[in-house]
Amino acid sequence: MAQAAIELKNLTKRFGKVVANHKISLTVNRGEVLALLGENGSGKTTLMNMLSGIYFPDEGHIFVGGNEVTIRSPKDAFALGIGMIHQHFKLVDVLTAVENIILGLDEGAVPDLKEAARKIQALADRYGFEIDPFQKIYRMSVSQKQTVEILKVLYRGADILILDEPTAVLTPQETDKLFQVLRNMRADGKAIIIITHKLNEVLEISDRVAILRRGEHIATVDTAQANESSLTEMMVGKKVSLNIDRPAPVNPTPRLVVEGLNCVDAQGVRTLEDVSFTAMAGEILGVAGVAGSGQRELLESIAGLYPIASGRITYLVPNGGERELAGMHPREIRALGVSFSFVPEDRLGMGLVGSMGMTGNMMLKNYRAGRLPLLDRKPPRALAERVKEQLEVVTPGINYPVRRLSGGNVQKVLVGREIAAEPNLFMAAYAVRGLDINTSMTIYRLLNEQKQRGAAVIYVGEDLDVLLELCDRILVLCGGQVSGIVDARSATKEEVGLLMTRTRKVGEER
Repeated sequence: MAQAAIELKNLTKRFGKVVANHKISLTVNRGEVLALLGENGSGKTTLMNMLSGIYFPDEGHIFVGGNEVTIRSPKDAFALGIGMIHQHFKLVDVLTAVENIILGLDEGAVPDLKEAARKIQALADRYGFEIDPFQKIYRMSVSQKQTVEILKVLYRGADILILDEPTAVLTPQETDKLFQVLRNMRADGKAIIIITHKLNEVLEISDRVAILRRGEHIATVDTAQANESSLTEMMVGKKVSLNIDRPAPVNPTPRLVVEGLNCVDAQGVRTLEDVSFTAMAGEILGVAGVAGSGQRELLESIAGLYPIASGRITYLVPNGGERELAGMHPREIRALGVSFSFVPEDRLGMGLVGSMGMTGNMMLKNYRAGRLPLLDRKPPRALAERVKEQLEVVTPGINYPVRRLSGGNVQKVLVGREIAAEPNLFMAAYAVRGLDINTSMTIYRLLNEQKQRGAAVIYVGEDLDVLLELCDRILVLCGGQVSGIVDARSATKEEVGLLMTRTRKVGEER
């Protein structure tokens, strides 16, 4: 008979008038992987934050091992054996793995790093991790950093683990390794909760799936009895088509030509090296790579937001002529008549003003076109209402500060604003990161609409299955270099995954 690790009974959490979780009752058993699914704003993260001690519930009860407990802080959660691995790692780059893992623990005045490393290696061997305890964090890959985060909570005695989007930045090969580790941990009796939007992974790794909708627990089902369509219908409350359309490019013509692009960051580290490619009007060019391979720098350098050491970025005007963009400020690029939109990776830091509502953020795009002391707010207000309706943005109102919205809803505001400009060049970095499947499908449809109206679309994504279904070609980056450009219609997930780690290098586009 299954033994409950955690029981939640009628858990409720409010933020002012907004009810994030309403009377949620849920059980997580030892020796199982429970997937937590729900649309943006459904309350998944809030629920897990109550378990990990970040939030305190307004109502309800939490039981761990059959005993009612009070969790007021992450320290309380650790004492109960609950550890959460967040999507954004909380590591000190200049320290080693072992130093990060024991940081904050009472290991004596002079910690015995060798003994700690021995214990860490024993944990790694037990569950199938690969780690060098004395390797510096800044020298690690994303998957290695994730390993350190998981070992950090295991070292502290956690037997209930919560993983938030654990595969978001992993290659298919790294995902397979992680899943094998999770299976080993499950076999050892650990209780594991995964928050993810990737339904294929839910079906592969989980034993049961709990679905939240608008802050309420809809159902918990056995994974063996579910499929992608049934899970999506429970999440959304209606049937949703999960087929990503990919219309064939019509008369594709060069729109952006990048030649020998080199970029160096403020510390003198080369972030892009000799990058060359052509983005075609009427196609979607995907960009794949493990996190930190130069995707962000590539798009920001084209948009005039990242310094360029050398190279050319040439925009080909639809009606003839060329515009050289390398080294130009975004305002100068627009002054040349270049029609482009950009969804950056940093939503609030670079894309939106968090203290403004949707209306104010819609005005940012064209506020310099105003000629009067008081700008006309009617068009941006109408656009805000349209984006709110079409993308189903969950907000108390269009003037509610966007920084108070969930990450997924912030992304909807940004993507909606940029697409509404109908540019000739549209660039997006992780446009569906943190978005539920229903909204993601809407974004894919909007990207295809841009493609069909003749725009060149450059799309940086982290889900290879989506890139292979949505894009026409895929540019693969590894360590700031182009390791290959493949035809998305014929390439395989494994092939792209190998290019992401440069196990196999392609010199020419196939």
